[in-house]
Amino acid sequence: MKNEALVFTLKNRQGSYVKITNYGGIVMSLAVPNRNGELSDVVLGYDTPEEYMEGNPCYFGAICGRFANRIRGGRFLIDGREHSVDKNENGNTLHGGSRGFDKRFFDAEQCGCKLYLRLVSEDGDMGFEGRLEVTVCYEFTDDNELKISYEAVCDKDTVVSLTNHSYFNLAGHDSGKSVEDHILSIAADGFIPIDGASIPLGSVRPVDGTPFDFRKPTAVGLRLNEHSEQLQNGSGYDHCFAFGDTSKAVATLYEPLSGRKLEVFTDMPAIQLYSGNYIGNKKGKGGAPYKNRSGLALETEFYPNSPNVPSFPSPVLRAGETYRHWTSYRFSCE
Repeated sequence: MKNEALVFTLKNRQGSYVKITNYGGIVMSLAVPNRNGELSDVVLGYDTPEEYMEGNPCYFGAICGRFANRIRGGRFLIDGREHSVDKNENGNTLHGGSRGFDKRFFDAEQCGCKLYLRLVSEDGDMGFEGRLEVTVCYEFTDDNELKISYEAVCDKDTVVSLTNHSYFNLAGHDSGKSVEDHILSIAADGFIPIDGASIPLGSVRPVDGTPFDFRKPTAVGLRLNEHSEQLQNGSGYDHCFAFGDTSKAVATLYEPLSGRKLEVFTDMPAIQLYSGNYIGNKKGKGGAPYKNRSGLALETEFYPNSPNVPSFPSPVLRAGETYRHWTSYRFSCE
């Protein structure tokens, strides 16, 4: 199976399904019903694994690692010792470097409604120390819930933050509709401001009185054109939201015309909202045209650049310990 691109389908009793390839652990399709029972694929992407292999600069559907999001200057300290990792975006490290997990072949094993993906990232891979063994489990339930569980162990101290980078459009990936009309809520009192290179400034800022207050359901595009240095820095939303209570949904996305609703649950400390600001003009599945804001990502993760900010939750994985996190995307209709 090594270096062979395969596609696996997880289908439930309702007829909803998820298609995943072992290349990059990519969610290629996710079809769920609208309020009339009609299925639509609600994630952006391409038709074949080979198209992702030719280039997936937007990280459509991919597993991002070893470290999701950004690390300033590709450098960080563990116990006072400097680590230097691959820099692939304006002198910084994005989603694990130029050959992150999104560009790797995973060993795959399907067991009913579950798909197990396994990968070994060798010592020195993209500059990260230690031999890291990773397992990602996708499970798709009869209740239209996509559960993603992550585990990793390493033989040296390292940093790890894994996420899935699916772009959602609940009207359908080929609807031609922008996600600006989607209604979003995020159960976070704070967000992490960024500089012009999308690197966190090192603090958590209250959302109160800002365009980043999604504590009440709000249209994604309602405040996108407000004068805000932070919106300018991200060319829209490309920001991490910090929350403390993970016993309930940390984010909810709703599309009024279809009635589809997505609830995100996780035990991670933060979620990155990316409003698809740099999708550009791309041809997606079935020739569907994708443009900026054709989809948005809700990436559960550690805070970006957290290896360099002691006050942020620590992403350090000690040798011999086990990294375990999970995220659930629950789909329903109203």
